[in-house]
Amino acid sequence: MKKGLMIIAACLLFSHCSKVPLTGRRQFKMVPTNQMSSMSASQYEQVKTETPPLPDSDPRVQMVKRVGAKIAASVNEYLASNGFKDRVDDFKWEFNVVDQPIVNAWCMPGGKVMFYPGIMDICQDEEGIAVVMGHEIAHAVARHGNERMSQQLVIQTGGMALSAAMSEKPQLTQNIFMSAVGAGSQLGILKFSRMNESEADQMGLAFMAMAGYEPAAAVDFWERMAAGKDGQAPPEFMSTHPSDERRIADIEAFLPEARKYKK
Repeated sequence: MKKGLMIIAACLLFSHCSKVPLTGRRQFKMVPTNQMSSMSASQYEQVKTETPPLPDSDPRVQMVKRVGAKIAASVNEYLASNGFKDRVDDFKWEFNVVDQPIVNAWCMPGGKVMFYPGIMDICQDEEGIAVVMGHEIAHAVARHGNERMSQQLVIQTGGMALSAAMSEKPQLTQNIFMSAVGAGSQLGILKFSRMNESEADQMGLAFMAMAGYEPAAAVDFWERMAAGKDGQAPPEFMSTHPSDERRIADIEAFLPEARKYKK
């Protein structure tokens, strides 16, 4: 474990580094972006095969697609204007809703988004969906999945390139990838760190503001989410997120900055 962390530290100093848009944080990334997107697209199709999405005629689907398209267009424009166009060069945005009664939503590398009715009940309206959409799109734009997969490749394979790992340790590599982008109908998205979650919160607020939504809606959403737990274990969507109180306080503190991006 220590050896793996030392390798990551060395890579951060000398190579495989990039900066996250908006936050400027340096991140370690050794998996080619196009490979992550290709694998994610394949996995996304598998999810749709196992649990077919709701039809476009469904009002919930129409709302998710409308919000997704608005935020994606605004994010594309912002990234292109600020030297980060490569972040979404290989994205093929797609927005769907799967009819499973769970509280979850996710965005795979490459812009593959899925919502579930359980979380839409908490969203309540278009701005609530924009809160979740902005957050999940932020994970993809920030390449958090790539970052975490890269870390695990270093720790578990000693920094082996993805192509070599797939050839020499196919099962281990597959397991690492599945934990990063999910597997099957009960998608288990990689447990992002709290740092990644907080970064996605900030970026998500800015992204929804760029699309014309009021970022303060995030406070109401997270208050509803917290109330819905009713003392039980948090849903998958919140399993590694910061505490409710901390998250809401951080969101409120960032609102003035997020509103600067509002058109």
